[in-house]
Amino acid sequence: MSEQDTPAPALATGSAAHSPLTGDAVYYEYTQAADPIGRGIVPPVPVDRFGPELYTGRPSGVAPLDLSAHLGVAGPATSPALCANFVRIAAGDEVATAVNASSQMFYVMTGRGHSRFAGQVLGWSRGDFLALPAGHDAVHSSEEDAVLYWVHDGPLMAYLGVTGLRPRFEPTHYPHEDTLRCLDQVAADPAAADRNRISILLANRAMDRTLTLTHVLWAMFGLLPAGGLQPPHRHQSVALDLVVDCRPGCYTLLGDLDEDGKRLVNVKRVDWEPGTAFVTPPGKWHSHHNESGADAHIIPIQDAGLQTYLRSLDIRFMSSGRAAEALGEDFHTPLRDAPAQ
Repeated sequence: MSEQDTPAPALATGSAAHSPLTGDAVYYEYTQAADPIGRGIVPPVPVDRFGPELYTGRPSGVAPLDLSAHLGVAGPATSPALCANFVRIAAGDEVATAVNASSQMFYVMTGRGHSRFAGQVLGWSRGDFLALPAGHDAVHSSEEDAVLYWVHDGPLMAYLGVTGLRPRFEPTHYPHEDTLRCLDQVAADPAAADRNRISILLANRAMDRTLTLTHVLWAMFGLLPAGGLQPPHRHQSVALDLVVDCRPGCYTLLGDLDEDGKRLVNVKRVDWEPGTAFVTPPGKWHSHHNESGADAHIIPIQDAGLQTYLRSLDIRFMSSGRAAEALGEDFHTPLRDAPAQ
């Protein structure tokens, strides 16, 4: 934090001599305290990338994608509300995932095995999703080498100072063949070409208002076709994106709109690699590009269930015309001079 970003002196502070309950009271002039993010007191969410080196060839265990030092929060945490992890399970091993969370999601990147949770045994294989509620720890066993992508809302629970005890939904399994069949159905729809993206959202019957995986988590399974572009869009939830498969030539551009709202500026480029996760900060305009000649798939996990409930998700999409103006007329070769991050 720079000197100009430090908060202004308080107008007054409480005195414990007056009453034990007033000792922690602080008073600020409104403009000095209304925007701690803009003043740099609350650090922004960084654009960051985590590669397969975190789990490839490693012993069984959990590798958190930890940005807590950058965020100024208790760790591990990948965003203020969520923590993403790679869980490596060698064939025949067991790994326990114990966390104080109200929601957890597992995506099976590789391998086959099962998870024991609340007296139930849930079998899984490559491409499956599992959603688990609060109240119990999970123990995962693999029949062959496996890697899971695990996202939970433990950082949110820690910030609130609460313990997750009451399940809000039942453990739910989303088999790969079901998600792939639904995605293929969406991709085959003639109207797909007019949509911002070709994707499906995984939801739960218990979340009939937010239409999300859990009351906190949103999970999307998306296709980025060969030669395709997802035009710039933004949302107020942090996205923890997992690249499922791709070939070289797939990437994401992240930036801000200029003062006229017509061009992306301060652009950063994140190149995709299979089995890599990256962070998309809230409010950041971003577009996904596929110049590889082969289809690619991506899974964004967000705290958009919570944001939807709070009516604060504020997801926005650029029209094709605005996207062309923002990125340059040739969608397939935009901003090639943007530096790789």
